[in-house]
Amino acid sequence: MINALRGMKDLLDNDGKLYKFIVETCEEVAKNYRYEFCETPKMEETGLFKRSVGESSDIVGKEMYQFTDKGGNDVCLRPEGTAGVVRAFIEAKFDKAGGVKKYFYSGSMFRYERPQRGRLREFHQFGVECFGESSVYEDASVILMLSEILNKFNIKTTLKINSLGDSECMPLYRQKLVKFLESKDGLCEDCQRRIKTNPIRVLDCKNDHCQMLLKDAPLITDNLNQICSSEFEKLKEILAQNGVKFEVDARLVRGLDYYCKTAFEFVSDEIGSKSAVAGGGRYDRLVEFLGGKATPGVGWAMGIERIMEILKQKELPNFRDGIYICALDNAYVNDIYKIAFELRKEHKVEVSYEAKSPNKHLNLADKKNAKIFLCIGEDEAKNSQIWYKNLDTKEEKRINISNLKGEL
Repeated sequence: MINALRGMKDLLDNDGKLYKFIVETCEEVAKNYRYEFCETPKMEETGLFKRSVGESSDIVGKEMYQFTDKGGNDVCLRPEGTAGVVRAFIEAKFDKAGGVKKYFYSGSMFRYERPQRGRLREFHQFGVECFGESSVYEDASVILMLSEILNKFNIKTTLKINSLGDSECMPLYRQKLVKFLESKDGLCEDCQRRIKTNPIRVLDCKNDHCQMLLKDAPLITDNLNQICSSEFEKLKEILAQNGVKFEVDARLVRGLDYYCKTAFEFVSDEIGSKSAVAGGGRYDRLVEFLGGKATPGVGWAMGIERIMEILKQKELPNFRDGIYICALDNAYVNDIYKIAFELRKEHKVEVSYEAKSPNKHLNLADKKNAKIFLCIGEDEAKNSQIWYKNLDTKEEKRINISNLKGEL
């Protein structure tokens, strides 16, 4: 028997329905913020992620599924979604057209890491990206959008926010941080490498000993210029005015190199230790890094598997939908088949081709999570009627077949 690869998981039955429920809920909220659907390839040139995510990141250095294809091209499976959407934005020449573009997307991402609860080698994300809007109000909007989505899932989270500064204040802060780091002995091998490549990433180290050494490290929030400082204060004001609670985490840097100014994460302890379930921020330089015209950008991504793990611990949403139609006698199977054919133009319909007792049919309809049960027996056939039962409300009645579409 051939099994799924380690770290890869099938989505069947209730898992599939839960996945679809999460994505559709996210899409509904994103559309209310005037974001539009986009889809990008799961495979891209490796250089796209080296230039965007950063060669100093663990994603590029350790986790990408990278290989040479039969044409000799250096390609990889996408480890995250933003870079591909930015590449598509530039390729369509939207960077030169000006204006604002807002997109949402969902799908598979791939990272070669140790599988654990809520973390797989093929995992799924839902994300949004906004291009062309530099206002901090849009930073607040994407945070409010994500907060609304998590509230719809009834997931308790803590919002952590930070400002990473811009191209003016970040270099000055980096100099202070490097000077501090070079004075410390005992930093792990990854941190020592990052001092030379991207020192701010040292603050994100998960090593307990490193974190102890970093307790007195200079903070970016103490080194913001006037523009970044005032924008960060404005962000806090907007969130507070709209009832979104937050914590300022001056060590929050996110895991990708392309962020500037606003950075944020929603963390939850409903999946074990406090883990990020979603996060994002502003990336005003990324379009330019990838060869496009300088364009501001902001967005976020949410780990769908982590949301699924949390929702499985709660009372799951009612996934009943569609119609189960059947007959109590083989003589009426042709009739229900014809009715189903017409209903399928507007509804999801499951047809039973075998005559069974009412209870057996009802049990099957329940197992298939149908919402509406329709059945024809001898009495119904004589009166050109069909027996109707709503499996949610338990309402029962006979309906004239000629009126069935209207009743449904």
